[in-house]
Amino acid sequence: MRCIALLSVFVGLCWGQATPIRLTLAQAQNLAVQNHPQLAAARLGASASHQVPLELRSAELPQLSGSLTGVGADNGSRLAAGLLNNPTLYSRIGAGVSLNQLVTDFGRTKALVQSADLHAQAQDQSTEATRTQILLAVNQAYFDELRAEAVLKVAQETVSARQLVADQIGALQRSSLRSTLDVSFANVNLSDAKLLLATAQNNINAAQVQLANTLGLPAQAQEGGFVLSPEPAPGPLPSTSQPLIDQALRDRPDAAALRLEQTSAERTAKAEHDLYFPTVSVAGVAGVVPTGVSEVPSRYGGIGVNVNVPIFNGHLFKARQTEAELRAQAAAQNLKVLENLIQRDVQVAYLNATTAFQRIGLTAELLEQARMAADLAQSRYDIGLGSIVELSQAQLGVTAAEIANSSAEYDYQTERANLAFQMGALR
Repeated sequence: MRCIALLSVFVGLCWGQATPIRLTLAQAQNLAVQNHPQLAAARLGASASHQVPLELRSAELPQLSGSLTGVGADNGSRLAAGLLNNPTLYSRIGAGVSLNQLVTDFGRTKALVQSADLHAQAQDQSTEATRTQILLAVNQAYFDELRAEAVLKVAQETVSARQLVADQIGALQRSSLRSTLDVSFANVNLSDAKLLLATAQNNINAAQVQLANTLGLPAQAQEGGFVLSPEPAPGPLPSTSQPLIDQALRDRPDAAALRLEQTSAERTAKAEHDLYFPTVSVAGVAGVVPTGVSEVPSRYGGIGVNVNVPIFNGHLFKARQTEAELRAQAAAQNLKVLENLIQRDVQVAYLNATTAFQRIGLTAELLEQARMAADLAQSRYDIGLGSIVELSQAQLGVTAAEIANSSAEYDYQTERANLAFQMGALR
């Protein structure tokens, strides 16, 4: 189905004509996931963060390098300034390799790798959070367009009905059976319906632009737009919001990201504490001297062990450890803040969805009553018992009720999508 949607775009471009894309909600979501630049940027950032553990882990692996050195020197002279040692200088050309291997730093590098790996996992969760935000925007734009189409249909039917009434009253006025006032009121109602139609058409165009931008296809709004398929009504809501809150605290990707960031900060604090321990490493060199003065042997080699013990560095390590510990504590508090916000947002979304569901039945009842009132007003007007004002008010009531009834279903679907997003269930 996704291929069919993309094929329709290709055909339209080849023939140089405006071709609308036929979409279901699932197809719209797939297009957004494929095309939205914000999600692409989040994925690239997450992929980059996965390189950091590899960078840090390289400190535990052997470091092998090759060297080629040529020296022209005042043979037998020594370095006398700038260094503590004073090696003798000889003209030579030499080539060799050097090897450095960390033996142990008592877990510091390991803790840094773990911290970076947790941070990379947090970035994956942040990418998933970006994805769900885009899916929510797709759902909202999709149902906004369906709502606008429903209102447009009501506006078109309203214009047709009021045009018929205006024509009938105009004919009766020409036969002196109705007054000019009646004609004026009928024309006012007709103009109001045409204004409603123009507004509805503008809302359709705006909804098309919003949906196209959300899908990452901004040009499609000018190239035919979209033909959307209605979605089945969501299932019933649970009787209480507590299970939804529990699911949100467990499944929300932004909460998972903060938990991982907190653990990452704790591992960083451990790594900073491990700065107090010594580091042990092995170094080795080997090479040849194909040409040089006779004092320089034709080959060389050596191996040694180095133990670096920190003694005093101006409280640098203490400050770094304290900073890392405070950042870990701040991450824990940020997680608590987010969990409180999640509980609030789920409860509000649940209440809004419940109200939207109730509006479906209430607006249907309102529409039925408005139509009955309009039929009664029309009958009273036809036999001369009612005024044009009464009929006009009844017609306005029907129009408002039809718009509310047409919008109620899509309002509920939008609120259910928002509830799913708040629960971490929008996939």
